[in-house]
Amino acid sequence: MKTRKSFLVVFVLLIALTLVVSTVAAANVHLKGGKHAEPSFTDGGLILSAAGALAGLGNGDVLITLVAEADVTSTCTNQGGNQAPGQNPAPITVTGSEAIPADEIKNGNTPFGVVTLAPITIIPGAPDCPNPNWTEEITDLAFTSAVITVEQPEGTLVLTVTCSLYPATSDGSVDKKDVTCY
Repeated sequence: MKTRKSFLVVFVLLIALTLVVSTVAAANVHLKGGKHAEPSFTDGGLILSAAGALAGLGNGDVLITLVAEADVTSTCTNQGGNQAPGQNPAPITVTGSEAIPADEIKNGNTPFGVVTLAPITIIPGAPDCPNPNWTEEITDLAFTSAVITVEQPEGTLVLTVTCSLYPATSDGSVDKKDVTCY
């Protein structure tokens, strides 16, 4: 009877150890494409998109978040409808996320394409215009940096990729030589 109980305890411990080892083995999440892999970026005017592929994922849903910093281009319009360029708008941060369900992950790999949300384009109080009676409108964003985080499951951070975009982006695809990630 004691031998059977000991065997059962050892068996349960081995199963628990196997689950822990498989979870740890899947914790090597990285961008697919080698040691210096970087996502590709596209400046959509008021939005930034990042695309790539992840490897080393475990079994479970994934949440990818993109946080981007940008310099703002804006216009000021007076009550008569006349426009003047914005003076010195402050930089802005925009974010977006993409949820990928576990059933879309194949052998620990999945492509991703995450896009930030556009900011509210009318800035209340027109702080960068001659006076608050004007209307200030954001017309373009020039992105300077981006941070991609990967959570699996949601709430458990498994990867952070921080990228510098220099020079700041202009509309369209961002040239790989202008992207430095770590």
